[in-house]
Amino acid sequence: MTDGQAQLRSITSAALLVEFASGRGTPTPALLRGTGIREGDLLDATAEITLGQELALMRNVVAGVGDEPGMGLMAGLLCHPPSLGVLGFALMSCPTVRDAVRLALRYADLSFTVARHHLVVDGPDVSIVRDDSEVPREVRRFAVERDVAAIWTIQQDVLPMRPPITRVVVAFPPHAVYEMFGAMLGVEEVVFNAARSVVTGPADIQSLQLPQSNSATARFYEQQCADLMQRRRSRVGISGRVRQLLISRGGIADQSRIAAELDLSVRTLRRRLADEGTTFRELTTETIGMLAEELLITGLTVEQAAIRLGYASVSAFTSAFRAWKGQSPGVFARENRGRVSARVS
Repeated sequence: MTDGQAQLRSITSAALLVEFASGRGTPTPALLRGTGIREGDLLDATAEITLGQELALMRNVVAGVGDEPGMGLMAGLLCHPPSLGVLGFALMSCPTVRDAVRLALRYADLSFTVARHHLVVDGPDVSIVRDDSEVPREVRRFAVERDVAAIWTIQQDVLPMRPPITRVVVAFPPHAVYEMFGAMLGVEEVVFNAARSVVTGPADIQSLQLPQSNSATARFYEQQCADLMQRRRSRVGISGRVRQLLISRGGIADQSRIAAELDLSVRTLRRRLADEGTTFRELTTETIGMLAEELLITGLTVEQAAIRLGYASVSAFTSAFRAWKGQSPGVFARENRGRVSARVS
């Protein structure tokens, strides 16, 4: 697995792929074979998988439903903003289309796409250009189709009008299903056998105000996106190994002990963590915060959670918890006790 394929992502996209393929007669066990994804994981909205696992699932989906043109388009129609989690809510609350597009590109790792995209503004046109170079060839067409249909579907949900896609360029041969789908989407022109895939619309659409825009809400959800990206990145590489060791010790361990268990010097550990954009202190704080949430959700009192996490007093624990969550542990416990907790993994 390449470094890129080790990237963590929500299981929601995989769950939608399984829903799509199982609805067309492919048994779920066959879809999950060789992916490392368990059937029960599909029901856990907090579960995370790697990009490599999703690509393995996509291979099974293509094998199960058949590698026919149009299959990815139908899969993409299942994608709606709420399915994107905090990114979806952030997109819906953006002030303008321009803000939403830039946000989507900035936090693309939180979306369903398995490729890279960038924005190009050229006079009266604005285009989203796709880079499929890291997408396995055997699933490339399916992936392009799904993402084009998902972009259209999400735009349709967010915009107060029919998404104005004027031109779609794709890197595969023509087929009647593409002409039909292009007509359904209202696309003026579809180009085939291109070097890369591009979706184009009028540049002036960028200034359009979104109907559910709310600047305060948008800032809140964008911060949630940034926090989620940081948490996912800290769970891979040496950061992930440190975090697992901290979790196994209830968040309580000094840096020298963790370094010794990793067969590293403290200096080397610090340098490698810095290379991944974090520090031992940040990982410790994050881990203790997540463990605190877990303990309160599962029913422990504030005092019990403070003792379990090694705090000298409830007030010290309360102060730290306020810094993590912006609310007291008592309020958090009342609002969240009894819900299914996020897995610390």
